[in-house]
Order: sequence, then C-alpha cells, then structure tokens
Amino acid sequence: MNQHLELNDTDRSRGAVWGMFIGDALAMPVHWYYNTMALKMDYGTVRDYLPPKNPHPDSILDRSSYTPFNEKGDILHDQAQYWGKPGIHYHQFLKAGENTLNLKLARLLIDSLNERGGYDADDYLDRFISFMITPGNHRDTYVEEYLRAFFDRYARGNSPQNCGIPEKHIGGLSGLAPIIVSYRKHPDLARQKAREHLALTHLGPAMEDAADWFADVLLKVLDGAPLRKVLEQGIASRAFSFYDHPFEKWLPESDERVIGQYVSPACYVADSIPAVTFLALKYHDDPEGGLVANTNVGGDNAYRGVVLGALLGAENGLDALPESWRTGLLEPPPDVSEASLDL
Repeated sequence: MNQHLELNDTDRSRGAVWGMFIGDALAMPVHWYYNTMALKMDYGTVRDYLPPKNPHPDSILDRSSYTPFNEKGDILHDQAQYWGKPGIHYHQFLKAGENTLNLKLARLLIDSLNERGGYDADDYLDRFISFMITPGNHRDTYVEEYLRAFFDRYARGNSPQNCGIPEKHIGGLSGLAPIIVSYRKHPDLARQKAREHLALTHLGPAMEDAADWFADVLLKVLDGAPLRKVLEQGIASRAFSFYDHPFEKWLPESDERVIGQYVSPACYVADSIPAVTFLALKYHDDPEGGLVANTNVGGDNAYRGVVLGALLGAENGLDALPESWRTGLLEPPPDVSEASLDL
C-alpha cells in the first residue's frame, strides 16, 4: 500500500512542521551560496547538519547596513560589528542542526498558537518585538530586509500592525505552515489567518499569491491528497502563475540545471515557488532526496527548504524523515495544537 494512504492526520501535521525546521537547518551552512562549485569545495555534498564556515564567498554583508533610529529599532545588538565586512557568513555563530532567525520566529508563532488556542496577531507581535529587541535571544548575524524595515518603522512611531513593506522573498512564507496546520480542518480560516500573518511583514500581490499557493497545496496534502497529484492538477489548470513552466519536460534534467538555468536559485517567489514545485514533483516520495537536492543547488535554499520540507513532510510523515535529522535538530518544534474557533 502507498505509504501516503497509511498516514493519519497527526502524521501529516507533524511531518509538515518538522519538515520545515529540518529543511532550514540542513541548508543553513550553505545558505545563499550562488556559486555551487564553491559550495562543493567548502562542504562537499551536504547530506546532514553541518556548522557554517567563514569566509562565505557570496556574502553581501560588506554591502549591507542598518542604523537603528532609536533603541526600539536596535535589533542587531552585538552582531552589528560584523556588518560592512567582507566574507562574513550570514549564520556564522549557529551550530550544526540549528535554525536560522526566521525559523526561531516561527517557533515563537507556534508558542503563541498553542497558548492562545489559535492565531492572535497582537499576541504574536508582542512576542516578536520583545524577542528582536532583547539582546541574546539568538546568534544569527544576518537580519533580513523585512525585519530591518519593520523595526525602522516601529522605531519611528508606526503601530506594529502597520510596519510591513512590499516584499517578494520566499522567506516570508516561513511562518505560514504552523498556521495552516493549526487551522487545517477549516481551510477558509487557514487561508485567511495565513494572509493576516503575512501582511504583518510582507505586503503586496506577489506575496499574497505565494501564500495562497502554499496554503492551497499544503491544505490538500494535509487532507490526504497525494502531493504529486495536487501539483499536477494545479499545473493542468494553471491555478497559479507559478505553474506556468514545462515541469514535465524538466523532470529528467539535473536539479542544478533546472534551478540555476531554467529558474533562478534566488529568493524571489517568481522563481523560488517554481523551484519548490519542481523538487516536490520529482521527490514527492523521497523527502531525504528532495531536501538534499534543494540544499545543494544553493541560493535561498534555507527558505525554499522550509516550504519544500513542509510539503514533503506532510506527504510522507515525520517518520519518513531520516532519524539523524530528527535527533540532530537542536530545537525540535513542539506539536501545533488544533485551533479553537473562539478567537
């Protein structure tokens, strides 16, 4: 019997949440390597958790800057000293199996979902702001553009609900899987709450379309539909613009050719969602192979890995993910409680 058909609701839900954390942690040391030859020289073929190394050949921290407007905008803390310097690894102080900042924020969201009984934007924002402005809560050197923009606006007096900016990066989807899992038995609410959370930080039609695509696919897989069938039906119907590619023709090609020549390995959803779609089609029944492939084609592999990991985890269940990945994850995610409809 197909393993997917044997999975129950809990298997799929836990697989989705663990998959997103695993996909991020696996890719973390080679995150934003665009030169795959340099990736292989520095790390070989990445198949398990590894610590990051300096220097990072594709680092842009020497061209990045952030000056807080006041103490309400101070989010770099002791990491500020590394900004503006060449070769600095974005995640230089993280350990093997540790998650990047976006996933640490996703864990805050899970805590809020569980303690509040569902999605409460104000409660999440309180946790988020406190976490970011308190020194010592994380050791990540790089803080993404959306976070810098949010806290610059917050420091200048904007309400937390109005600090988001127009965005187009797949990292914006990092917090959506826990919400979708929590509201999986109420699909319309799942989509609504996912959009509400996204709008706190990532505005604009590109991100809304990406969130709708992710919710559509993940909800169907959580409900028991096979991942490959869901994607094939979406491609046939052109339900989203992300499907406007010849995926069937790409499947025999190498992963590095598809994600490198046919679509960019970069972070923009116009390319990263098709890249995830290709990998999910090709590795729908092989979560280990899919996440290893995603990691080693480089680019924004950590946040592609979040989305891909959630889909492959929902399709195959937590036990299908390698034991070494499950036990090696430094901060395993808690189970996500089913949302109450009282909020």
